[in-house]
Amino acid sequence: MKKEVISAKTLEEAKNLACEKLNASLDELVISEKEVKTGLFNKKVEIVAITKSELNKYIKDYITELVRNIGINVNIETKVNEGIPTFNIITDQSSILIGRNGRTIEALQNITSQMIYLELNTYYKFIIDVSDYKRKRTIRLEKLAKYTAKDVARSKMPVNLEPMNSYERRIIHNALNNSKDVITESEGEEPNRYVVIKPKEE
Repeated sequence: MKKEVISAKTLEEAKNLACEKLNASLDELVISEKEVKTGLFNKKVEIVAITKSELNKYIKDYITELVRNIGINVNIETKVNEGIPTFNIITDQSSILIGRNGRTIEALQNITSQMIYLELNTYYKFIIDVSDYKRKRTIRLEKLAKYTAKDVARSKMPVNLEPMNSYERRIIHNALNNSKDVITESEGEEPNRYVVIKPKEE
């Protein structure tokens, strides 16, 4: 991973130096501040900077190696949508990497996120998918949310959805976030936490 550690008197100056050194705009960089102890008259800011393209390449290589270590060869397609990269793993053994209710994908996501945090001391938003499972699942869950919301609005009775991981629960919450008729709440304990769709009180 090609990252730069840069010191300067101010954060703004450090960011400008990072742009110069990495030949990139600020929007093309991932930057985290390091904790630097300084004296009363010797203030200093230190940052770690890396280009998003370099970080995305590192993540792709990391996932590839991670999966190969369990004996599965893969190809990974990388797409960036609204600034968020998606690493879609293509393999003929997709069911193994998806896992029950997508739990193996979530494990891969968590391991990789933790690795990035340890390397850069900052969180970086990205998505790991397997054979478009998450994309297709998102479409199904959004349809389920809207269909169930109509039923709840009509019957005025709450409905408990099946247990879901945090990523899937977020899809349900987001799909109904602006609903005039229902609200959503997560209940239960992991790994059996679920979303309840409730009628709004009039």
